Amino acid sequence: MTDARTYKVIQWATGNVGARALRTVIEHPQLELVGLWVSSPEKAGKDAGELAGIAPCGIKATNSVDDMVATDADCVLYMRQGTDIDEVCRLLASGKNIVTTRGDFHHPRSMDPDVRARVEQACLEGGSSIYSTGSSPGFVTEALAIPLLSLSRRHECLTIDEYADMSTRNSPDLLFNIMGYGVSPGQFDQRKVDYVKHDFASSMAQIADAIGLEADEWDAVGEMSAATNTAEIAAGTIEAGTVAAQRITITGLRGGKPVLRFRANWYCSRDIEHPEWELRESGWRIRVEGDTPLDVNITFPVKPEDYAAYTPGLTAHRAVNAIPAVCEAPPGIRTTVDLPHVIAKF
Repeated sequence: MTDARTYKVIQWATGNVGARALRTVIEHPQLELVGLWVSSPEKAGKDAGELAGIAPCGIKATNSVDDMVATDADCVLYMRQGTDIDEVCRLLASGKNIVTTRGDFHHPRSMDPDVRARVEQACLEGGSSIYSTGSSPGFVTEALAIPLLSLSRRHECLTIDEYADMSTRNSPDLLFNIMGYGVSPGQFDQRKVDYVKHDFASSMAQIADAIGLEADEWDAVGEMSAATNTAEIAAGTIEAGTVAAQRITITGLRGGKPVLRFRANWYCSRDIEHPEWELRESGWRIRVEGDTPLDVNITFPVKPEDYAAYTPGLTAHRAVNAIPAVCEAPPGIRTTVDLPHVIAKF
C-alpha cells in the first residue's frame, strides 16, 4: 500500500515556487526531506527550514550536484531556473524520479529527438520517471481538461482563458522593463510568444493526442492594448495610450479548425482600447464547445495584499502532491494522461 510509504525527497532550488515546495515537503506527512540543492553560494550551508521560513530541520543546503546525486532519495522536486539536461539525466540515471515545474516534458513526442532519447535512456538506467506539472500549464490544461472533456462525444473546441491582474504586483522592473507595460504599443516581442507557445502547445498537444484529435498546426499570436485612462498601479503609473494589457493566444488546429486554445490575458488595467477582450478578475475561464457545452469559471478569493504569499502554492502544491504517483509509475517520461490521479495527502 502506497499510503503507508514515506518518500525521500530532494528539493532542487528555492525561488518563490521552490521555497514553497520546500516548506510543504518538510511539513508533509508522507514525505521526508533528505537533501536541498541551491544555486546561490550565499544559501549554501544554511538549514532548509530557515530557507523555507520555518524552524530548522537539520538538512543543510548545498551547491554540489555530486553530493545530491550520491544522496539516497526517491524523488527530486526540480524547480530551478532553466532546465539543465545533463543534470536531469544524472539524477534520473542515479535512480531518482523527478517531478518538475519546468515545461519541457509535457509531450514527449514533440521534444527534441536527441534530448528525448537521452532522458529516456537515463530513465531506463535508473528505473526512474520524470513528470512536468504545475497550475498552468499542468492543472488547468491537462488535469482539469480531462474530466471536462469526458462529458462529451462530439468535440469542437476547448478554450482556456487565463486572467492575471498585475496591478497589485510591486515589481517595476518586471512589469515595465521585462514585460513591456507602460510603453507605446509596438511589435509584440516574438520571444515572449515563443516561450509561452513552447510550454502550452506541448501541454495541450498531450490532450489532443489523448482524445484522438491530434493538432496538425500550432498557431501563436501576441497582442497589446493601450490604456484609455491613466492608471496608478503598485509598480508605478500606466499612462493613457501606453500598454496596459497583453494577451497571447496559442491555438491547436486540425484541418484548419481550432481544436484546443489557450489564451493568456495579462493586464495592469481593464480600461483598455479593446473592451471585447472582456478582462476578468484573476483566474481561469474554460469553455467546451461540442455536444455537451460547458462554461467553467475559477477565481481566487484572496485579498490583493495576500497574493504574493498565495500564488507560489498554485504551482508548487500540485508538484508536491504528484510525488507518490510518479515514484510508483513505470520508468520514462510520464504525462498526466498516463499517470493515475494526483491526490493530495493531508
